[in-house]
Amino acid sequence: MTRPVYVHDLDGLDRHVRAIRAALPPRTELLYAVKANPEPDVLRTLAPVVDGFETASRGELRRLAKVLPGRAPAAYAGPGKTDGDLAAALAAGVARIHVESPAELRRLGALAAAAGVPARVLLRVNLPLEVAGASLVMGGRPSPFGMDPADAVECARRPPPGIEVHGVHAHLASGLDAPLAGAVAAAVVRWSVAEIGAHEVDVGGGMAVDYAQPAARFDWAGYGRALGDILDGHPGLRLRVEPGRSVTVYCGAYLTEVVDVKRSYGEWFAVVAGGTHHLRTPAAKGHAHPFTVHPRPDAAGPRTDGGPVTVVGQLCTPKDVLSRSADVGPIGVGDVLVFAMSGAYAWNISHRDFLLHEPPEFRTGDPHRLAAEWAARPVGS
Repeated sequence: MTRPVYVHDLDGLDRHVRAIRAALPPRTELLYAVKANPEPDVLRTLAPVVDGFETASRGELRRLAKVLPGRAPAAYAGPGKTDGDLAAALAAGVARIHVESPAELRRLGALAAAAGVPARVLLRVNLPLEVAGASLVMGGRPSPFGMDPADAVECARRPPPGIEVHGVHAHLASGLDAPLAGAVAAAVVRWSVAEIGAHEVDVGGGMAVDYAQPAARFDWAGYGRALGDILDGHPGLRLRVEPGRSVTVYCGAYLTEVVDVKRSYGEWFAVVAGGTHHLRTPAAKGHAHPFTVHPRPDAAGPRTDGGPVTVVGQLCTPKDVLSRSADVGPIGVGDVLVFAMSGAYAWNISHRDFLLHEPPEFRTGDPHRLAAEWAARPVGS
């Protein structure tokens, strides 16, 4: 039996990110948020296309330095930065440090002055915008993310020594469709230009990904037109966007084998090798993760009746659920399941040490071709 495996379709990723880049207007920089998927092959594939990488930890700085030596990150973000984090960002030559509070700005200024290098920053602002329809809201309410608008204005007007304020960063919500993302970007730019005279604005990411409709895609062309309209009204402005999930989610799949099938109080369960300690996305988002079945022709064990089934993993908790009530046809022992849309916030956010199971393998290529080859092997191989 093969261990569960993540398969990254790098050719598909390259096509997808090039289409995103082509949809964005001039004077718009495309950054990739490394937190979504920091796998080395993914970073190498994106490097020739994106304008830079957004990092949020010293670990991500080290990963970029190892995988892409000589390529300084475009941004360093996140709350709770220690002096060590800020010093590491300065040493790495990060183009823009996103500052979350006045106190962080003062500490960064002292470090920059001591090092004799300027700290070029964007002020992360928690603006009171309406984002109805978003799946996750991080702004417009009390939050650890960013500073209140009045504090940001004061920081921009009176930055401490060692600081160069270049503009504003605002990542206010996730799960935005293109019209809402465009409206949020326009509101952020209006405030940034009017209140602090910003000539650079990072409007964040948060582009919607619909796990219930795997074929759906964010309307990058429509979003690009909205950004173009914003830029037409501000000739000296540069925009940045920093998507993560919406860039890589479609390029990754998690493949695993069914090890048991059973009924419990009239309901079918399929138990697979692995589980949410490998693929935490469905538990984190509370959804039924989309999957397809590659049946094993020589399977002789029990099979579900083709109706609803709950797919679970090997952990000693009832929360180890990958998908519920999926109507995907009969499932039997030995079948290979391909969980699509596993290219972001998957292995890298999983509670991988719970029960100390073996980690998954990692490969590149076509996940369905690999699944078909796997299912064609004799049972137990």
